[in-house]
Amino acid sequence: MFGLDLKMLAGAILAASLTVMVIGFIGDMLVQPKKQKATTITTATSPPIAAKEVEIVMSVASLLATADAAAGKKTSKKCKSCHDLTVKKKRGIGPPLWDIVQAGKAGNSKFKYSSAMSGIGGKWSYEDLDAFLASPKAFMKGTKMAFPGVKKAKDRANLIAFLRSLSDAPKPLPQ
Repeated sequence: MFGLDLKMLAGAILAASLTVMVIGFIGDMLVQPKKQKATTITTATSPPIAAKEVEIVMSVASLLATADAAAGKKTSKKCKSCHDLTVKKKRGIGPPLWDIVQAGKAGNSKFKYSSAMSGIGGKWSYEDLDAFLASPKAFMKGTKMAFPGVKKAKDRANLIAFLRSLSDAPKPLPQ
């Protein structure tokens, strides 16, 4: 009798979840968001990012000068589900992030990157890390990374300061 109750409960939960999902799809088809004209922000080394998507307060260099790596460590908990942050550089859903500052983009030969990441080239500058963390899909069209981004500039600066500390020889801060 107890097994039958569990099956009925599981079926009810599954039916409710399916109903909510179908209603969501129908709602998305019926409601078309109004398109807004967005201004774009560009830096010398990064592609344009829509201004409405990202809070830009001041330059990355000035934000990093006062960034708190301990606060960035708290923000990095979002990264740990896909990336290894230790010196062991274990491969996960995403590549390891140890010593990522000034490392080559798609530079880990043991990880299979998206064609978007493989084709971008260059190194992870502080500006590029900031733009990528703000909105990975806006920075790099076609990336496999599903993370929506860190919208607050101060939170991104703290996270970058923490990522900078993940190195035997942290790279110098930008001037």
